[in-house]
Amino acid sequence: MPAPENVDTHQKALSINLDATIFGNFAEIGAGQEVARWFLRVGGASGTVAKTISAYDKEVSDHLYGAGTRYVSRERLESMLGIEWGHLITGLQASRGATTRFFTYVDTISARNYSGSNECHGWVGLRFLQQPEGQPNDVILHVNLCDPSNLLQQEAVGILGVNLIYAAFHHLASPEEFLASVFEELGLQRMEIDLVDLSGPAFEKWDLWKIQAMLVMGSYAEAVVFPADGKLVPPTELLYKKALVLGLPLGSFETVEDLHMHMIQVTLAGLPHEEVERSKGALGLFCLASVPLIQKEPPVTAEHLLRRTDEVRQLGSGVMLFRDWELYSMGAYVSRYTKSRVHFAAGLSALIFALQDRYKDLPGALLEGVARLFTQNVRLSVHPMPVATLKRRLESMGATAWRYKETNGMVYAEDLEPAEPLNHLYRYLLGSNYILSVRPAPQRS
Repeated sequence: MPAPENVDTHQKALSINLDATIFGNFAEIGAGQEVARWFLRVGGASGTVAKTISAYDKEVSDHLYGAGTRYVSRERLESMLGIEWGHLITGLQASRGATTRFFTYVDTISARNYSGSNECHGWVGLRFLQQPEGQPNDVILHVNLCDPSNLLQQEAVGILGVNLIYAAFHHLASPEEFLASVFEELGLQRMEIDLVDLSGPAFEKWDLWKIQAMLVMGSYAEAVVFPADGKLVPPTELLYKKALVLGLPLGSFETVEDLHMHMIQVTLAGLPHEEVERSKGALGLFCLASVPLIQKEPPVTAEHLLRRTDEVRQLGSGVMLFRDWELYSMGAYVSRYTKSRVHFAAGLSALIFALQDRYKDLPGALLEGVARLFTQNVRLSVHPMPVATLKRRLESMGATAWRYKETNGMVYAEDLEPAEPLNHLYRYLLGSNYILSVRPAPQRS
């Protein structure tokens, strides 16, 4: 029988156990068997649990699910999901298929190791029937575990798994309702969901790319990626050990122009050879955020973000969608996945935005904001701007105290002069090459 609304994890697991139409199996690798354990301990587990298995040993896992894939990967998860679903249906379809909504829950997780040196993340999958003898539906999630200890991470995985199974049977009215149910009793301080892939008749009317945007807009993830090739991947797989160039808008992001892509391409071409050699190649991405660049602009919608994302991808670049425009947060996020230097390809207005005294939420105000940004091995590669454009941007940002000189109608980073005492800090950042002024390549005669 369905449980009441706004129930906790215990009540959700118990309500599923007491629903005679729901029956399934569990396969969990890493982070314990925390999902199955909820159903086993709340009572009535015989009404839900057909089988639970945990294949921790690599040889055992290879024997069950096949060799040749990483153990914490989408490929391993999909193998687990297909094989365990096959066992369930083969064994039970004849005897109870006419009255049962079967499900298979699987996960493969890398929880915090003893030394705390590993990436704490994992893949979670669910295959389920909405009605007996119907067509199966799949949910695949990629998650990052944010708790500081292995025990807390296990607990979070258990809550997520129960939420997911419960949401699949009770909260499919809309993507918003489904995501909110899956993330109940969690939060960004405990876990991120940075990829959701869905298939089957239950989700045929849902926009998968809009759901990725909703992960950021709904605070389920700090960032998601929209690769240029259109493949659905989590940020870790795209960013891992790359030398990165992140392109920032020149101002209010109403249109995408070739100029944005040119900034990324020029900055990529200018990366020191040794930086690229030490990395797994170089990658340029355009940045968007789920909030307006300028506060007085109207709120950003998912439809707006998807239109801009499509425009960028048509020009040949992938997109990173962040929760906000704070550069030190963006730098810290991508530095999770790469130790290589991160370059922001920015116009003068983005540079001025980063150096405005607006860090009211930080105890160290502007100095702390600047320190957080550049201690992440970040550089601002600043491209010049026509003087008329810069003048409009300064007025819209309320930064009219900045002075500048022009060279042939253009203003370069070294031509800017903020009011004192900020000018002292600005000259230090320029002189120390934290801010890099991008100059046009000399023309050959």
